[in-house]
Amino acid sequence: MSEFDTIVIGSGFGGAVMACRLQEKGARVLLLERGRRWEVNDYPSVSQQNWFWDEDEPEQQNGWIDFRNFGDMSIVQGAGVGGGSLIYANVSIEARPDVFESGWPESIRYDTLAPHYETTGRMLNVQKLPENQWTDRTRLMRDAATAIGAPERFKVVPQAITFDPEYTYDRDLPFDPKHTKRFVNAQGKEQGTCIHCGNCDIGCPVQAKNTLDLNYLADAERLGVEVRALHQVRWIKPVNGGYEVQIRRLDAGGRTEVLSATRVVVSAGSVGSTELLLRCRDQYKTLPNLSRALGSGWTSNGDFLTPAVYSNREVSPSQGPTISSAIDFLDGSEGDARFFVEDGGYPDVIGNAMDKAGRHPHLLNNRLGQALVRYASATDPTKGLMPWFGQAKDEAGGQFSLGRRWLMPWRKDQLRLKWDYRKAEKAVQGLADMHQRLTQATGGKAMTPQTWSWFRNLVTPHPLGGCNMADSAEHGVVDARGEVYGYPNLFVVDGAMVPTALGLNPSRTIAALAEHAASQIA
Repeated sequence: MSEFDTIVIGSGFGGAVMACRLQEKGARVLLLERGRRWEVNDYPSVSQQNWFWDEDEPEQQNGWIDFRNFGDMSIVQGAGVGGGSLIYANVSIEARPDVFESGWPESIRYDTLAPHYETTGRMLNVQKLPENQWTDRTRLMRDAATAIGAPERFKVVPQAITFDPEYTYDRDLPFDPKHTKRFVNAQGKEQGTCIHCGNCDIGCPVQAKNTLDLNYLADAERLGVEVRALHQVRWIKPVNGGYEVQIRRLDAGGRTEVLSATRVVVSAGSVGSTELLLRCRDQYKTLPNLSRALGSGWTSNGDFLTPAVYSNREVSPSQGPTISSAIDFLDGSEGDARFFVEDGGYPDVIGNAMDKAGRHPHLLNNRLGQALVRYASATDPTKGLMPWFGQAKDEAGGQFSLGRRWLMPWRKDQLRLKWDYRKAEKAVQGLADMHQRLTQATGGKAMTPQTWSWFRNLVTPHPLGGCNMADSAEHGVVDARGEVYGYPNLFVVDGAMVPTALGLNPSRTIAALAEHAASQIA
């Protein structure tokens, strides 16, 4: 007899919610996560180590970021307990109601998810950047919307960050951790308030970022969920009315083990969940009856970045939350291209290294150490650079499959992505053109990346689809609650089930879908 009723694979916005809610209902839940469990001192922003995950040798390289290149499309993912919440830019926003009117199961509409949006907002302690803490980028966004005659489209976006209303930049060394206020959150975890250090994507050193390990997963473990990090799932097989799961112990040199449970929830992300099911169907033959729609209907969610240079104003992209605001064109008013313009920031990696060096015990109490800390906090070598960011509602133009490398046919089947840029071209080009227009209206000079203008190549941190939800196995892989067609008690609940682009940051919708799925499971 299995020790667990449910095995959840992955700890991102789908898996963390499912593990918490199913355990809450009385199930015995085991959560398996391929990445490590990160502590603050281990964050790349603090340690300056363990930046990357390598899928070819995860036993040796199981770092923070999993970057996959598929030719014309590259995908960025998080790896660790907390999944994508570790590396995302904190934006926790509801999808527009009209998104659900086409391409979704009949039972999934905005009203279906509304109560779950509310729950996720509370669990993630979602807030907006206080007006007294607007960054230079926030003001530039507001000025740009006004300059093109669309001030009503500007908005400060909700974020899973805890802010201190009394914090201001008018402090000595304003980004120093000494300015954070410590507190214990509703799940019993100690955190701090935001100090605008800009390290959202590489590990918040004061834990103002409300990552899943501080809320949903904290509640899950308090209720009894067992979380096993560095456990990578290889296949799932139906056995005696339940399922066996083979795992690879990355913490034990790749040793394999087999676990069993009545129910399995796959929440490894758009890429991970799709790849796992493709291997089960086409490589290991353990789930041969999976829908032929598996792997299709994938979208990049139209992510795009246009850098712009300003000589007439400071932008300071390494200060403040990675994203703070948006200019909303999702109504299709720009030639029916639907997109969501956002300000973009990035961490000051050099400044972080200088700060770490300055805080070394041998330097902390002398003038050199003090000077390094002050330099890291006060300098901003890219203060005139604006990374215009955003998402667009592109059509699903991606198809995942497995295949051999022609130069190395003896290697295992590799995950492949065939992506048709023409499905994204209208929406993404509309976003790129708006970046140019907003830049010109505010006196800057924008540079559309040649990777797009010449080669139509993109990078996305928000992959969606591959195991799409639909009202039949002919059109999708899972039903409206995430259960896999043809395999009772096997679920996919994460970004892989999202059947259309959202045109904005998807984490809140994925979490709401997981809340909905859990509510439908006895």
